[in-house]
Amino acid sequence: MKQERNKLYAILICVVLVLTTVIAYEQVRYNDFVGYDDYSYVTENPNVTGGITSESIRWAFTTPYAYNWHPLTWLSHMLDCRLFGLNPTGHHIINLLFHIANTLLLFWVLKRMTGAIWQSAFVAAVFALHPLHVESVAWAAERKDVLSSFFWMLTMIAYVRYAEQPSIKRYLPVVLAFSLGLLSKPMVVTLPFVLLLLDWWPLGRGKWGRLIAEKIPLFALAAVSSLVTYIVQQRTGAMAGADLLPVTIRTTNALVSYINYIGKMIYPSGLAVFYPHPLKLQIWQPIVSAVMLTVISTIVIYMGRRRRYLAVGWLWYLGTLVPVVGLVQVGLQAMADRYTYLPLIGIFIMVSWGAAELTAKWRYRNAVLGITASVILVAMLICTRTQMHYWQNSLTLFGRALEVTEDNQVMQTNYGNALLEKGQFEESITHLKEALKLRPEDFEARYNLGLAFLNLGKIDEAIVCFTESLKTSDKVYKVHSDLGLAYAEKGNLDMAIGHYKEALRLQPDYVKAINNLGSALKKQGKIDEAIKQWERALQLQPDFANPHYNLGVAMAEQGKYDDAVNHLKEALRIRPGWAEAHYELGGVYIRQGKRKQAAEQFAEALRLDPNYVEARVSLARILLEAGQVLPAIGHYYKILQLEPDNIDALNNLGWFLATTKDTSIANSAEAIKLAQHACELTKYEQAELLDTLAAAYASAGKFNEAAETAEKAVKSAEAGGKKELADEIQKRLELYKAGQPYQQK
Repeated sequence: MKQERNKLYAILICVVLVLTTVIAYEQVRYNDFVGYDDYSYVTENPNVTGGITSESIRWAFTTPYAYNWHPLTWLSHMLDCRLFGLNPTGHHIINLLFHIANTLLLFWVLKRMTGAIWQSAFVAAVFALHPLHVESVAWAAERKDVLSSFFWMLTMIAYVRYAEQPSIKRYLPVVLAFSLGLLSKPMVVTLPFVLLLLDWWPLGRGKWGRLIAEKIPLFALAAVSSLVTYIVQQRTGAMAGADLLPVTIRTTNALVSYINYIGKMIYPSGLAVFYPHPLKLQIWQPIVSAVMLTVISTIVIYMGRRRRYLAVGWLWYLGTLVPVVGLVQVGLQAMADRYTYLPLIGIFIMVSWGAAELTAKWRYRNAVLGITASVILVAMLICTRTQMHYWQNSLTLFGRALEVTEDNQVMQTNYGNALLEKGQFEESITHLKEALKLRPEDFEARYNLGLAFLNLGKIDEAIVCFTESLKTSDKVYKVHSDLGLAYAEKGNLDMAIGHYKEALRLQPDYVKAINNLGSALKKQGKIDEAIKQWERALQLQPDFANPHYNLGVAMAEQGKYDDAVNHLKEALRIRPGWAEAHYELGGVYIRQGKRKQAAEQFAEALRLDPNYVEARVSLARILLEAGQVLPAIGHYYKILQLEPDNIDALNNLGWFLATTKDTSIANSAEAIKLAQHACELTKYEQAELLDTLAAAYASAGKFNEAAETAEKAVKSAEAGGKKELADEIQKRLELYKAGQPYQQK
């Protein structure tokens, strides 16, 4: 009867664990990718975005990338891209599903080993809901955490089955699951050590010599994985931090981190995606930490003889943190929330079993423990939901990190980069400059500062930044390409082309430089050479929209309208929502006489960018020609709101208001005002504008002023060689002399 009841409890606990975890993390479906590893891991990694192919599988197993070798993690990202594309929701949901699976497996294996259903449930619930674990779940690039932990749990389950009845047949799943964990993230190298702890408690297997011997294959796999990881991270520069930080600093920071992690476990406040390394700690910090660790370890050793769960939990915590606590420094962080995903299970075990034993003789034990556990778990759920809010996007994540940390150069750079992506260039410059104050040699900050200046049209400042960046990184081909862009904006095409060619000497297949080289050559009038560059760019990257756009514009200028339409349509297929491409396509349709299609393209350009003046001007002209007067006038007035000095709008609207036969629309005073403003802007030197002003005067009955202005317009047209225009104005001049206004037919 008790067994059946426990089985029912176990099922209900699993249901509650799933529901509460979903409630805690449901916001993840709205989260975006973040500009901190997500781009290099997923969105800008062509080996991943193409999905699983024979070539991508080969790459995953043979190529160190992003400072790591974890082929199974790469394959999981590739599968996500095959299933969901670059929609972040799917990627995040898979992370959450792995976290839920890890929670259920942890509950199951603890219950299976100990028979203690409620202690196991509490450990699993804290694991599921603790806000320190948000980073591992909400961060797409941390798939390696939840995936490797999944295989960690499977290894433990397989090991429990093996321990119950040792055999080669039952040992092979242990080796397989452990191997898959290592292929997901090398941090699981400590698992054989944890299995030895489990042998002592709760499995109580004994005979240490045999227990160690049976794990030799696992320790061998861990050693190989550790060696491969060390070589990869050393060759890819991930361990550069070790050169900057002496062993004494790394050791003292490790001591402090052990205590800080426990502190954040108890009071998870001020969590950040990156904690800057203090570089130099106050002398009392490592001393106090060392004393606390010694005291806790002494108590655990003393009490652990009878309460083995204390020793197992404490050694689990200490041991599993060793690869990531900073003794071997990778990066410049002091610590990271994600590193606690597995290690804190040891502390949770100590707390859960300790609380159960401490209250064993209490009268209202079950009620007290139930209420206390519920309060703790609800508080964690609320904190986790709050922490999830900060993972919405790059700006919220990096902004929060800057709020809760000091002198955080990495987050200043990342926040500046995120602002740059959003087009908030002035704000981006502020943060990138602050990053450079903290670390003047930061290539990324200086390079992106140059991009921000370039987008603001501050070309000289951009050139200075790019030139300085050439001294601090091996990624100089990108810098040369952007220097070329800066010089092109400045009008120095020879310098621009020189930098583009240098970028291509260093990286011959860098399509952005090839495309920009084509644009510079076009500005020099070398259209055939430009076309060759754009075609070469498309050979290397057929789905690159910019060369299609440039070829479309060039073909239109050469009168090859069908080719122009094809290229512009392809640019829009690759990059939907590109207002400029819609506008240029509309222009091609105008030249083909397809005014309806042209109007559709101009209207779409305006839908995408309501402030696109050129598109609005073109659409207004088509509407006037089609007799749709009121919509056209509305567009002209909108143009003048955006650009009060827009000559085309002033002239076209003034002409229409002066010459229309529709008395409900005609407005002589407004026409004069608009035409005078246009003439003032051009110093009364353009015949077309003087013609409009003359017509406006005539519509108001000011025939003397009209005739006088029309005579000036005729002389201006004749001086400019515009005989047909001069003849037309002369006919209107005769009307004004006869006291008659000009009205359009």
